[in-house]
This record gives sequence, structure tokens and C-alpha cells, in this order.
Amino acid sequence: MTRLESGSLAESTMDDTTTVTTPSRRGQVKTNKNKGLIGAEESENDGEVQTCDVEVWETLSQSFRQVQSVLDQNRALIKQVNENHQSRIPENLAKNVDLICEISSNISKALSIYSDLSVNFSNIVHQRRAIMASRKNERTEGKET
Repeated sequence: MTRLESGSLAESTMDDTTTVTTPSRRGQVKTNKNKGLIGAEESENDGEVQTCDVEVWETLSQSFRQVQSVLDQNRALIKQVNENHQSRIPENLAKNVDLICEISSNISKALSIYSDLSVNFSNIVHQRRAIMASRKNERTEGKET
């Protein structure tokens, strides 16, 4: 999920691995991966975090595959609508009404999947931040005693 803009740095913020991509003088792209969240310390719970990350990525990937399937179906339906329209056969033109309704329904499905994805991702980020804050507080309290 990294977007590269001319002469600037782009960072991936979708996982624990921060990817910094910079353009070189010869037009090549250099990538530097730094493990861990920016400002976060390595801990013995990294295995838990990595397991969580795998689950998060699997959930995200599944949602994107569902959306892609719906979009592919819409592509085929739109192609059929165009062919029916170009044929100018009344029977085919009448079929377009149902096809366009199906396209509209598919758009609603994709919107719903993206909406669920957004909510799920937001919840995961909030949970992760709460866990990190809790761990930081535990470490701070442990140092005070």
C-alpha cells in the first residue's frame, strides 16, 4: 500500500513493518524495512503481535478477494449490457433492466464489504493501541517499584 511520489518518501502503515521507499537517481526504487512500530520497543510478546498481524492480513485479504469477485462479476455484466445495447434488439434491451439492477446490487455488496472492512480495521487499530498503551503502563509501573 505504498504510493511513491516523485522526490518524496512514502511509508507503508498497514503493518508492523514500516517500509520506506525512496527513488534513486537512476529511477530505481530502494526499499528499507524496519521491524516494529515507530517508537515501539521489541518485547517478548512479538510472537503474539505477529500472530495477530497474520490474522489481520488474512481478514483484509479475504475482504479484498470478495470485493474483487464482485467487481469482476460487474465487469462481465457491464460487457453484456453494452453488447445488448449495441444489438438494438428489443428483447436484449429489455434484459438490460435486470442486468443493471444486478450491477447496482453488486455495487451495494462491494460498498458493504468495504464498510465492514473499514470498521474491522479501525477496531483492530484501536485494540492494538490499547494493548501497546497497557504494556507501556505495565513497564512504567514495574520500573517505579
